[in-house]
Amino acid sequence: MRMAAAWCSAPQLTAVLLTHLHSDHITDFNDVVTSRWIMSPVPSPLTVIGPVGTQRFVDRTLEMLSDDIGYRIAHHEDLTEGPVITVFEVSSGVVFDDGVVRILAEPTDHAPVAPTVGYRIEASGKSVVVAGDTVPCEGLSRLVGGADLYVQTVIRQALVEQVPMQRFLDILDYHSTTETAAQTAAEGGVGALVFTHPVPAPQPGTEQDWLDDAAAHYNGPVHMAVDLFSITL
Repeated sequence: MRMAAAWCSAPQLTAVLLTHLHSDHITDFNDVVTSRWIMSPVPSPLTVIGPVGTQRFVDRTLEMLSDDIGYRIAHHEDLTEGPVITVFEVSSGVVFDDGVVRILAEPTDHAPVAPTVGYRIEASGKSVVVAGDTVPCEGLSRLVGGADLYVQTVIRQALVEQVPMQRFLDILDYHSTTETAAQTAAEGGVGALVFTHPVPAPQPGTEQDWLDDAAAHYNGPVHMAVDLFSITL
């Protein structure tokens, strides 16, 4: 739905990038697979780039969809085979380059979730880093160095610590906080910082508090992303 609202459909995707395989980061993947398959006028294999383990995840997703795939093939005469997915498991280095866009990956630290990767997307002389869930680490530092934009999933430590539930408190040890993300941005000399996937979800009117956390460590622009948020570099 968010893709449609951004005037993009599944058949228009060049590739899907996965940072890690936590359920909240892959829950809509099966819809992308199915939508691309049934909406493409000709067979159009989907490229998926992700950490080691991605092939197994894709195989399991296709197995989960096997009944649905069978129903659709039975219903549509022009569908004669199921969706085709090409997987590239990556850890570091250049993972995509079509002469216009270049994407680099580096390992990140979301232990015990492992392996995990972040991406640096370069095009038209600009660079955007999509880090995914991670704490500050060497791989992340390599990605953000001199980037124009650094996008980081964050938690707000002061709020998390108010929840008297150990399973929730456990998230403190494998996510960047508003403060540590800002420190990473400052150390990397990035042009701007974007917070995404904030936990706990900010209450309306409190977004500035999250940005103020960052201002103590980073003097560049900081933004709180919401659905369909965009920024021009």
